[in-house]
Amino acid sequence: MNKTIAIAGLGWLGKPFSIHLQNLGYRIKGSVTSIEKAGTLQRNGIETYPVEISEDGVSGEVEAFLKDIDCLVIMIPPGLRRNTGANHVAKMSHFLNEIEKSSVKNVILVSSTSVYSDTQGTVTEKDKPIAETNAAKQLIEVEKIFFSSEVFKTTIVRFGGLLGGKRQPVRYLAGRKNLNHGNAPVNLIHRDDCIAILSEIIKQDSFGHIFNAVTPFHPIKKHYYTQKATELNLEPPSYSKEKENTVYKKVTSINLPNILGYTFKQQA
Repeated sequence: MNKTIAIAGLGWLGKPFSIHLQNLGYRIKGSVTSIEKAGTLQRNGIETYPVEISEDGVSGEVEAFLKDIDCLVIMIPPGLRRNTGANHVAKMSHFLNEIEKSSVKNVILVSSTSVYSDTQGTVTEKDKPIAETNAAKQLIEVEKIFFSSEVFKTTIVRFGGLLGGKRQPVRYLAGRKNLNHGNAPVNLIHRDDCIAILSEIIKQDSFGHIFNAVTPFHPIKKHYYTQKATELNLEPPSYSKEKENTVYKKVTSINLPNILGYTFKQQA
């Protein structure tokens, strides 16, 4: 194999992804936000560098992290859900400048299906995202600046809602009343499929593409989360009545089967 893969962000997805790639024979370099976290991962056998990306710039061992790698995988949480006023575009623009100064030629940028609005209904990679929120606008802008770089090739992976391990969205919904959008389809993906899709992109050198990564299983929320709550012995959430013929987002992919030949491993 003999390829070196750098993973920016060794968190819930990045850490098991790094272990998976190591088991496949790749050399792995990872980044985290603190020296303490880097030291812990180093002791666990993962070559890890402290790299902090902020609105003011990039600090830490970024040059060493980006040196002599075949592919960079970026899975840095944008921190936009908490309404903190974070400028994700500014942070990622600083990181982009550092990448363009390095010898990196291939990048995978992990993004989100939240770039699409509900009003778009069923969408594939052929549909241009319509941003309705500040968070979506920032994610789209970051996708744009990376995809348009003339220094390296970028593949964008838009993951749906993430689950796997102890992460199951119904845990945050259990017992809640009168939730909205109960007739909306779920757009989820299991961590096992996230890891497998990213691995296939690297294995097949499939750069310069956009992939919507959502399990092709779209029951409506009120049925899905009632079932999952029951399975986990939790109180099911309840949903309010909705207007008929409401349009909801349903994310599908034509590029995963046609370009990667990918078949999903897990049902959400």
